[in-house]
Amino acid sequence: MSLETSKILKNKLKFHATELGFLDLKIAQATELIAESANMQKWLDEGKHADMQWLERNQDKRRNIGFVLENAKSVIVLNHSYFTGIDYPQSEIEEGKAGKISRYAWGDDYHDVLMPKLKAIESLISQDFPDSKNLCYIDTGPILEKQWAVRAGIGWQGKNSLVLSPDYGSYFFLCVIISTIEFEPDTAIADKCGTCVKCIKACPTDAIIANAVIDSRKCLSYWTIEAKHHIDIPAEISEKMEGWIFGCDICQEVCPWNKNKPKITDFASFLPREGSTVLHHDAVAQMTQVQFSERFRKSPIKRLKLPGLKRNSKALNSANNSK
Repeated sequence: MSLETSKILKNKLKFHATELGFLDLKIAQATELIAESANMQKWLDEGKHADMQWLERNQDKRRNIGFVLENAKSVIVLNHSYFTGIDYPQSEIEEGKAGKISRYAWGDDYHDVLMPKLKAIESLISQDFPDSKNLCYIDTGPILEKQWAVRAGIGWQGKNSLVLSPDYGSYFFLCVIISTIEFEPDTAIADKCGTCVKCIKACPTDAIIANAVIDSRKCLSYWTIEAKHHIDIPAEISEKMEGWIFGCDICQEVCPWNKNKPKITDFASFLPREGSTVLHHDAVAQMTQVQFSERFRKSPIKRLKLPGLKRNSKALNSANNSK
């Protein structure tokens, strides 16, 4: 494919991505992630992934994306805002009646919402180049999405490990298309965090231990989402939950790059389900499996399962009552 043809298709993809509500579409060469995969291996060796053993698998694919798609030439990265501009009901949280849900989980499951959009972009490549091979991922495969986003120029990886865009902050989902088509790559963006350590200082459990390194064993998001539901939240964590029942956005809330930056999404699927940004402890305590399955059927919260949600609510409630 000629450079001119590549540019035409790339512009076409960018245009349609914008039409579908994506913030940006950037492309990186599908080269090996040597330094990035070495950093991840060190993180794993030090046990900072807690009990998320699935992260230990497929390290060869994370390093060399050619093992995911043979003859891969390009990694196309897109981001989509989930920021709604809606605030939490502070009085209910301060009174200990409810726990906060991380903003990304207010609406419908982003995998279900964004995959059709991503497939629509992928189909444009297939239409123009029927012999091409393309694979779509939204954090469901052995892909280092954040590292590819950095390489593609979506943003840089902040001290809180999240990708920060100079134009949009960090309240967005990352989507990836791996392609055998060779596109002209975009330019990476320099790290603009500088000497700022607001996210490190704001983390109540000191989970942010170094530049872009998170110790999951201390992270509220790990304990309230990923930790197996039969494992109790340790007292040293539960007493510092600061109102969070599912996930945690503290390091994003204090980030200067999120001040007046996030693009407010008008996509209905990401608006709060049942108008709620919190979960009330009384409702969780009385919730049956049938009620849980119905309410969170299309929500990211469903993967936590009801026992995990009850555990989180109990831990947060106990911490509130002990103050």
